[in-house]
This record gives sequence, C-alpha cells and structure tokens, in this order.
Amino acid sequence: MIPARALNRSTLARQLLLDREPLTAADAVRRVVALQAQQPASPYLALWNRLSGFDPAGLDAAVAGHRAVRSTLMRITLHMVHAEDYRVFREAMEPTLRASRLGDSRFTASGLTTADAHALIPGLLEYTGRPRSAAEARGRIEELLGAPVEPAAWRMLRQYAPLWHAPTGGPWSFGTQQSYVAARTPPELADPDAAVAGLRALIRRYLEGFGPASVADMAQFALVQRARVRTAVQSLAAELEQLEGPDGTVLYDIPGAPRPAEDTPAPPRLMAMWDSILLAYADRGRVIPPAYRKLVTRVNGDVLPTLLVDGYVAGVWRPVDGGIEATAFHPLPEHVWRGLATEAGSLTRFLADREDTVYRRYGHWWAKGLPAAETRLLRGD
Repeated sequence: MIPARALNRSTLARQLLLDREPLTAADAVRRVVALQAQQPASPYLALWNRLSGFDPAGLDAAVAGHRAVRSTLMRITLHMVHAEDYRVFREAMEPTLRASRLGDSRFTASGLTTADAHALIPGLLEYTGRPRSAAEARGRIEELLGAPVEPAAWRMLRQYAPLWHAPTGGPWSFGTQQSYVAARTPPELADPDAAVAGLRALIRRYLEGFGPASVADMAQFALVQRARVRTAVQSLAAELEQLEGPDGTVLYDIPGAPRPAEDTPAPPRLMAMWDSILLAYADRGRVIPPAYRKLVTRVNGDVLPTLLVDGYVAGVWRPVDGGIEATAFHPLPEHVWRGLATEAGSLTRFLADREDTVYRRYGHWWAKGLPAAETRLLRGD
C-alpha cells in the first residue's frame, strides 16, 4: 500500500515542486503535462514555482513560436500544453467536446447541427492559417453560412474547433481581446479510433505527470466518462503498474516513475490560481485538506492562489501594496513564515515587471471574508 503522504510527494516530484529545475519553458510545459490557463498569468506563475531562474520571456517565445499552445482541452477549459502533445490530447477529448459544445442547447437552439459544424470547420481552419481576431473568425463563419451566428453558438463552435489562441501581447501573452490560429497539428475529428488512441496517450502522459492515480482521478483530470477511461486503462494493463491506495483504491502508474519517500521535505510555495495540482484528482485531499477545499475552490469555480506548506494547501495569498498578503488557515511555525517570506520577495520582484496587482479582479473573495489563523504582509526584504 502506498501512504497518502507518499502520493502527495509523488505529485510534487513529477510537478517539479520539490526542487526548481533548470528547464526551458517549453520543456517544462511538456514535463508537467498541462497547465490550466484560463487566467493568462497562471501558466507563468506555475512555471515560476517550478523552474530555477525562470525568465517569463522564455514562455513568451515558446507561445509565439507555437511550441507551447493554449487551447480548450481537458475539463472543457483552457490549458497550455506542449505542441507535440496537442493532437493526441484533442483527439482524446473529442467525444467530450463534441457532446458538450455541439450538443449544448445554446448551439442547437441556434438551428445549427453537428453536421453544420463539421462542414464549417475546414473553411474556418483555412481562414485562420494566420492569426485572426475573434470578430474576424466569426465573420468568416457567417460568410460561409450565409447568415448571422448567435454569440453563444459561435462560442460553442470556436471551443470545439481545433484552434489555438494566438498571442495578443500584454503582460502574459494573452489579453482580453482574443485571437485564433488553426492548430498546426490538426487532430482527427469524429474519428472513434483516433479518440481511443488519443485517450490511451493522454492517460500515459497524465500518469507521468500526476501518478499514481485511480480511474476516477484520470476521469476527473480530463472530464471524460469513467467507462472510457476504464476501457483505456484495461488496454494499457501490460504497460502500467498497479498499486493499492491508502483507502484500498486501485491506483495505476508508469513503471519506474518517481515516487519519493513520504518524509521527503517539501518547500513552501505560492501557487498560481487554478494550479493543476489542485484540480487533477477526484480525491483532492492529495493536496487540499478536506476542511479547506471550499475555502480555496469557490462556488463559481474560481480556485484561489494558495500557500503550499509541507506539500499541502495551508492558506491563500494575494498581492497588496508593499508585498504579498498571506492568510494561513492554521498556525504556522516561524521557520515556515520565513520560507514563505523568501518566496514572496521573489514573487514580488517577478511580478514587478509584468503585473504587480495580478489576480486583483478576484479580490472580492477576500472582501467576503476568509477564516484565518494569521495574516501577514510578506515583503521578503
């Protein structure tokens, strides 16, 4: 049986959170499999937590050069993945995206059908061979259709189509104005065999970055039906190691993948909003103590920037004038506060050249009150 703390350390090791490593931005994105990216700053903060000497210009360049790409993928939300992973990830997600986007009542109420979508997408991809604004791309769809497209229907269609978000500048490559470019490695759409092969590839990559994990964890990470995952895991049985989790749950892993001892030290970190480790499991207790889950994962799905102490969520943070305000949900020893202050000083310097008030729009969660054992202003001087 693998203990709960050993599972935590496995996640931290594979997600580059036990030691910052000297990788390029693109190589790091591939190592950690996927970075949740609906908030443009979050992939940058995620890599700042994971890489030694991280220069955000490296991620800017990887995005501009289509080595790291931002697109609607797992959990039907924006992720940043390595370009070499995009095709199989998108093929794995095809049944989920087709059902959730083209089967959405906002799409079908417009009078459009799945057949219409598949007839329109080739023309859209040809048009977006170079970056196009959202308005331009929508206009092209209306030209092809010969009729206006309702905004909600257009949103469903563009989230389904194999489009990458093209960088638009700003502090974090992407701003509020959206631009799209056709995927350079186009997936096969509506191809059951490609979806099956893609899911097998996605499961292997997920286990490399997040394992050991259960069928339920894999399904949660991707938002794929458990039956599909179970079938894929069974087909991979000869390639996977089977373990017993702390509660008797069957876990799967890649043979030889790192599984550090449960007493391996874990340094403090100031995690980005929606960091992948907070969302990658059905059992989020691997990283988030159950008592804190509703404090950091809000009712509308916002996942607040968190303090990671000894590998587990211990509070939240936000930038304020003069430094980083850290709110701990339980008492922390002084040596932990010193470690967090060091991280805060580094983060403050990192943000100064980009966006020193990052995540400011989410300040209402603090205004509504968060339980705190202690709140400190960390300057890291």
